[in-house]
Amino acid sequence: MLRIAVPNKGSLSESAADMLREAGYRGRRDSKELVLTDAANDVEFFFLRPRDIAVYVGSGTLDVGITGRDLLLDSGSPAVEVMALGFAASTFRFAAKPGVASAVQDIDGKRVATSYAGLVQSHLADHGVGAQVVRLDGAVETAITLGVADVIADVVETGTTLRNQGLETFGEPILRSEAVLITREHNGSAQPAVDVLCRRLQGVLTARSYVMMDYDVRVELVEQACALTPGLESPTVSPLHDKGYVAVRSMVPRHLTNRVMDELYELGARAILVTDIAACRL
Repeated sequence: MLRIAVPNKGSLSESAADMLREAGYRGRRDSKELVLTDAANDVEFFFLRPRDIAVYVGSGTLDVGITGRDLLLDSGSPAVEVMALGFAASTFRFAAKPGVASAVQDIDGKRVATSYAGLVQSHLADHGVGAQVVRLDGAVETAITLGVADVIADVVETGTTLRNQGLETFGEPILRSEAVLITREHNGSAQPAVDVLCRRLQGVLTARSYVMMDYDVRVELVEQACALTPGLESPTVSPLHDKGYVAVRSMVPRHLTNRVMDELYELGARAILVTDIAACRL
């Protein structure tokens, strides 16, 4: 069986479970369940702390896993990123009191508090900056107020928590993170099953990114209509009982749905219908 590590809690957990269900895998019914066997798909799920997943996958104990890019890089594990999964996006940045620093070079000789010591140490080393990294398990934003550090490095979403502590971000982001699928570089006999998992997850990503659009348009306008809805390769064009019209079906990027519908209507297309795509393979 393919052994898959899944986040057991936190911001990654629910979205990862939803994506796996959309990919056709069995989901757990009890949040306390630590191991779940999906015999129909020949996989076994292990629900672990997101921070530990890269360690298990990198050691070869488990074949693949879902975790954050930040957690993967912070772990120092030999596991590698296979594909980005499109959820749990975040930005990892430095922050300090106004006037303390404006670039990573200004951190030299200072104390930096973070929950991602490995990631920060690597980033500082890449920039030739010497600083004392203070590892904390949480509440990093209060480290400066409490005198533990001069600078912090943490995940920034809206920035509200930082502003409440009188802090501001500075310099370029250390990392832009999101949920990722990870594996070992050499999976041996497990690789075919890993490939199937990747295709399924890619199918979910594509289904979430596109809609199926159907409409009727006059024959003389079909080329202009298809230019608006080119699809992934080419739209499907079918004759209608009224010889003056054809039916067109095409995949359209979800974020362009209403704009394309407006343009088709202005062109003369009618009966414009949009449906969700449950799954796909490209």
